[in-house]
Amino acid sequence: MIKKFLGRVFSGRFFKGAQPKIIPFSVHHIARESISACALRVTQTLQRHEFSAFVVGGAVRDLLLGGRPKDYDVATDATPEEVRAVFRRSRVIGRRFRIVHVMCGAEMVEVSTFRGANVIEGDDGRVADEHGRILRDNVFGTQEQDATRRDFSINALFYDPATQEIWDYHDGVADLKRRRLRMIGEPEARYREDPVRMLRAARLAGSTGLEIDPRARKPIRRLAPLLSHVPAARLMDELLKLLLSGHATEGIAELRREGLLHGVLPLLDRVVAQKSGERLVTAALKATDERVRAGKPVSPGFLFAALLWHEVLAAWRRFEEKGEPPIPALYHAMEDALKRQAEELAIHNRFSAYMKEIWAMQPRFLQRSGKRPYRLLELPRFRAGYDFLRLRCESGEIEAEVGEWWERFQNASEATRAEMLTRGEEPGRGRRRRRRGGRRKPGGATHRQGGPTSGQP
Repeated sequence: MIKKFLGRVFSGRFFKGAQPKIIPFSVHHIARESISACALRVTQTLQRHEFSAFVVGGAVRDLLLGGRPKDYDVATDATPEEVRAVFRRSRVIGRRFRIVHVMCGAEMVEVSTFRGANVIEGDDGRVADEHGRILRDNVFGTQEQDATRRDFSINALFYDPATQEIWDYHDGVADLKRRRLRMIGEPEARYREDPVRMLRAARLAGSTGLEIDPRARKPIRRLAPLLSHVPAARLMDELLKLLLSGHATEGIAELRREGLLHGVLPLLDRVVAQKSGERLVTAALKATDERVRAGKPVSPGFLFAALLWHEVLAAWRRFEEKGEPPIPALYHAMEDALKRQAEELAIHNRFSAYMKEIWAMQPRFLQRSGKRPYRLLELPRFRAGYDFLRLRCESGEIEAEVGEWWERFQNASEATRAEMLTRGEEPGRGRRRRRRGGRRKPGGATHRQGGPTSGQP
């Protein structure tokens, strides 16, 4: 009992240091029913066990902006082991800082213990590298210290469902009203502690429409190379949050504007420099944003396929010019583009396999005779390949008629399909038939032209 009482004292309930601004329900109008059932259950359960517990961070920010949070974080004075003991369906994860995932059916809430104040390297469990990036940080502290350790003022807001109050230590509510994204503390030092904060600044600016504070913006371009020291998994996690935020178009624009794109998607800079490439990327980002906002499923692999397609296309041309047959040249180009991207940020195998399937289908959409269209329709990823084809049509890379033909074909009756096939509607070939004496690939298969140097993507 004494331990729990002391925990509440040092968590901030009775802390006599810098006091937060307490914003009542009558001012912010966020009812406890607005948060998820799991987040409400977690906070109530911890409070019943005499721990302090608040919904914190992005969920509070999004609610104040009138949005619906995708996930919820809870901050508490309970240690990870104490949280684990309270909730049967929970697990402790993390090495840099331990947190607890609490499950309520299919929903998950992330619970973290209040973090301690900044300390000198090597003291109290905090370890940093030569660039200032924190490598290990298992320091617990008070609620005030936890608020100060957070990156931006708008993410340092604590909501207590019991009282329906918001605790604001760093004027985050005022910054939201001013539409300002302000760093807590000295920006350069905070970016050096965790370079991913630079990506987060771009993501939040794109998704919330807030303007990055000039002090927070100034060092970003100069410190962007620090991203090369961040583990690939963390970079990928932050990039996926941006791409699946429903505001990927604005987020990618922010990355480019702040000079951060080279640290995560270096090939994209060259792609958007080409008009057709920029049109395809813009169309893909817009389509993804629309699906996310509509609550429809989205595959990151599809979006990565669009982001890197023109790099694949350029490599395809190069390999064909060296004398490689079109299809082997395409597969060579796929591997080349992924390898070059991996020099900065490796795309997970499950995404790269999906991307390759989409890319490999593209030449087959130009083969509209015999049984080949039927075989293409039967592929598991046909719909993804077709959606990608439509993006290429929309960007002007290939004729819109190709996409329109496949739209008709997949929805037509068998009689109509047969009629469409007998017309010989294969672009650039008319009614030409394959000749017996055609050049053959290794293994005896007849080779058909269709690579980018022949005028067909």
